[in-house]
Amino acid sequence: MQIARHILLETEDFVVVNKPAGMLTIPDRQSGTGALSLHDLLEARHGKVFTVHRLDRDTSGVVVFALNAETHKMLSMQFENRQVRKNYLGLVTGRVWEKEGKIELPVVEDPSRKGRMTTAKKGKEALTTFEVLESFSLYTLLKIHIFTGRTHQIRVHMKSIGHPIAMDEFYGSGKPFYLSYIKKKYRVGRFQHEEKPLMTRMALHAATLSFEDKKGQRHTVEAPLPKDFQAVVHQLRKHASVPGDA
Repeated sequence: MQIARHILLETEDFVVVNKPAGMLTIPDRQSGTGALSLHDLLEARHGKVFTVHRLDRDTSGVVVFALNAETHKMLSMQFENRQVRKNYLGLVTGRVWEKEGKIELPVVEDPSRKGRMTTAKKGKEALTTFEVLESFSLYTLLKIHIFTGRTHQIRVHMKSIGHPIAMDEFYGSGKPFYLSYIKKKYRVGRFQHEEKPLMTRMALHAATLSFEDKKGQRHTVEAPLPKDFQAVVHQLRKHASVPGDA
């Protein structure tokens, strides 16, 4: 992968990247797959790179890396002190009737399944807010803001209110998105043997990230919605819109 075309903002202190879905933020030494991560590619370009935060493998969007220890400490403190603004776009299953909402449920590792998280009183504090951007007959497009950075926080919180992220294999059905789900009288193309899905990965995108540099200047960086996500939203607007709704 050519990492240069995914760079959104680059200075002598940090680099902000639009992470593609399906790529690890940092190496996964335990899996033994040997797959290159975003961190690996950036180190090949910059030398030493410091990880500030992460996105799940199937989540696309904005990630910032520090290029020196001083900036790493400064950015890490901003994340810890909730001074970084993180906004996501998420397509969830079902109609969310509230125009906006807040989910304040502690998150903890699920004792019954390794690598999975759940909500429980004994967990770590977690706060997520959301706003309905568009409603469709079977799905809802949300703008999601997280104030804490717990593992799988958005995915766990959306599942907790009965609206898991579409195509999330861990917290939802994991089924790919097919046009035939929403288009009446769908027919496979003349030269196709079977229908191909429009999207196969979790519909979650880190859209914007806002933070301050060492001079106190605030940077707000936006990552465009990936083509597969755009295609799904386009078809939902075309075939599954709800008249007069959000």
